[in-house]
Amino acid sequence: MGQSEMSLEETLKLLQALANRALALWDMPAGAAARLINVSENATYLVEAPGYKAVLRIHRENYHSENAIECELAWADALNDQGGITTPAVYVGKDGKPIQSGTVPGLPAPRYMVLFHFVAGAEPDTSGDPVPLYEELGEIAARTHLHSISWTRPEGFERLIWDCETVFGARPTWGNWRDGPEVTDDVRAVLERVEKTIKNRLATFGKGGDRFGLIHADMRLANLLTGGSGTRLIDFDDCGFGWYLYDFAAAVSFIEDDPLVPVMKAAWVAGYRKARDLPDEDALEIDTFIMLRRMALLAWIGSHIEAPEPQALAVGFARVTAELGKVYLQSFEAA
Repeated sequence: MGQSEMSLEETLKLLQALANRALALWDMPAGAAARLINVSENATYLVEAPGYKAVLRIHRENYHSENAIECELAWADALNDQGGITTPAVYVGKDGKPIQSGTVPGLPAPRYMVLFHFVAGAEPDTSGDPVPLYEELGEIAARTHLHSISWTRPEGFERLIWDCETVFGARPTWGNWRDGPEVTDDVRAVLERVEKTIKNRLATFGKGGDRFGLIHADMRLANLLTGGSGTRLIDFDDCGFGWYLYDFAAAVSFIEDDPLVPVMKAAWVAGYRKARDLPDEDALEIDTFIMLRRMALLAWIGSHIEAPEPQALAVGFARVTAELGKVYLQSFEAA
């Protein structure tokens, strides 16, 4: 039975067994146990023993190669060492390697696993004024981009690509947005025009080195941890090659219709400009990246609908995407 034929509940039971069996691959205190704390592309577990905590990530099947995961960890380490961006460290296994592999009976294939140091802290409180939060997020984004531009990547560096081909092309990474839930004929008609406009505008915008490079690609407030030791950037699982301004679009994932998005955008741009120049002509294209990301998320919901988060997001997501698309087209379709 392949993973696609197995229910999420069945898969998670097997992954729970794998998580606890795999702990023997690392040196850790006796009695350590893993409990599930998040399911998205990957399954994430908090590993606990008296006086000990760590975070275990079990990778989704057939999403990243071992080399691609090594490249993710290499960039996160380099940002921590050279880029002034604090990222969680990784435990190496008993074999001296940061990436482990394992399986249990019933899983169709072995899974890659990484054990991260536990970082004390909490997600930023989003109940108040968003300006300080998005200013900090913008400055962090700028510093990651500066490092991306200057960093000499290891030979054979391999990561995902986030561009029009991988969102709208024949083999989209997260699937075809047309297969998303509630994509009616009316929704599709609007979004076909949006897709065409995005592709035309980004073809003109181009992939020059000052605009396109290695990005985090999921730099939401949920992927910051704040505490006494400062702010840490976590979850580089989607990092890859894309437009630098895509990182703002990722920052407003799932809340693109929030009336405060223009305030968030202005704050992010102001924070970004504290660390790196951002020409006005580039900043004017941010709304294009918001729509690119929104349509990628529509596809993601459709291709991950077995998981709780996509199920919760599905109702009305396509309709709101089309409403956002109509507003976007008014400003950008003929511009």
